Amino acid sequence: MIARIRKVSLPEKSRILAVSDIHGELDYFKGLLEKIGFGAGDALIIVGDMLEKGPRSLDTLRFIMELSKTGTVFPLLGNCDEWDRAVDENDTWSASYVRSYLVKNTFRYPGLLAQMCAEIGFATGPDMNLGKMKAALREAFAPEFRFLKGLPHVIETAHYTFVHGGPPKGDPKTWDAWACMKNDDFLRQDRHLDKWAVVGHWPVVLYCGDLPCANPIIDRERKIISIDGGCVLKDDGQLNALIIPQPDSENFSYEAYDPFPVRRVKTAQKGSERSAYIRWGDNVVEVLRPGEEFSFCRHVRTGYRMDILTKYLYSGEGEIRCNDCTDYVLPLSEGDEVSVVEETGRGYLVKHKGISGWYNQIYLFLFN
Repeated sequence: MIARIRKVSLPEKSRILAVSDIHGELDYFKGLLEKIGFGAGDALIIVGDMLEKGPRSLDTLRFIMELSKTGTVFPLLGNCDEWDRAVDENDTWSASYVRSYLVKNTFRYPGLLAQMCAEIGFATGPDMNLGKMKAALREAFAPEFRFLKGLPHVIETAHYTFVHGGPPKGDPKTWDAWACMKNDDFLRQDRHLDKWAVVGHWPVVLYCGDLPCANPIIDRERKIISIDGGCVLKDDGQLNALIIPQPDSENFSYEAYDPFPVRRVKTAQKGSERSAYIRWGDNVVEVLRPGEEFSFCRHVRTGYRMDILTKYLYSGEGEIRCNDCTDYVLPLSEGDEVSVVEETGRGYLVKHKGISGWYNQIYLFLFN
């Protein structure tokens, strides 16, 4: 399917706010909009993956539908948003996939279709009648599916292209819709663009070295801005907003929202001289010494050894894997503000200016 491209003309003085990868975390989204002072003079572009993986996909969809009535909010589709196809009688979506999705659910929260089924009391299970399920959802949620079906895959302004995964190569008139929505590892594709592209899809921490930073990546040489802060997907994730002060500006800034409690550092500490960051896609570990709170592990590919929170370990594909984790000790000064992600018997996993690491003092915060 060829991508749908929507061209948008914006008022000369309007501020552009770009947010991606909300993933059904409505509280993060509302918190971010409040933090950046979203108002009538702003153009809000939602760069895909509004839905799935988080707790409130259906509520998030309805909230965005309501925002879109203002005429200054422009959502586009990501690879987690095309659920109108799943209930379309004439679409080629695999019945086995939809059934498996509804029954097994591969993430921690039920997805959009499951939430819809729950709202109307339609029981899901291995033996459910998919035809009846689709018909029931089409009838009960016609406005929601109509909204999704009408969304573009790409939004273009005079100076920017907004596309969830990243712009494919070639003439935009020939761009494949799925390639626009799911263009994995886009920043490593050595693309140099003539026009600025704002993308999401791939959490920016996956591009980091051994310093886990969730802030947007702004590559001025290649004209690419990647903004996915790992909301929902990462234990320490955040929801980012790229702020463009007016439609032709390159004076970018950003804000981020997360719900973690904020504290001030009482006792300074030096940062690590050596650390590692183990992340999704390269997270196979060997447990050398299991423990109740921490387990001492070896990263299989590199051989690096570190303590990992035991609750971050899980079995996957016949191997032991871990959630994203680091042993980086943050350099912190007295009075620095940090967000507390995890409180442990050894110290705190915190974030400072978007960078995650450990504060190894116990009970030495100045509480706000």
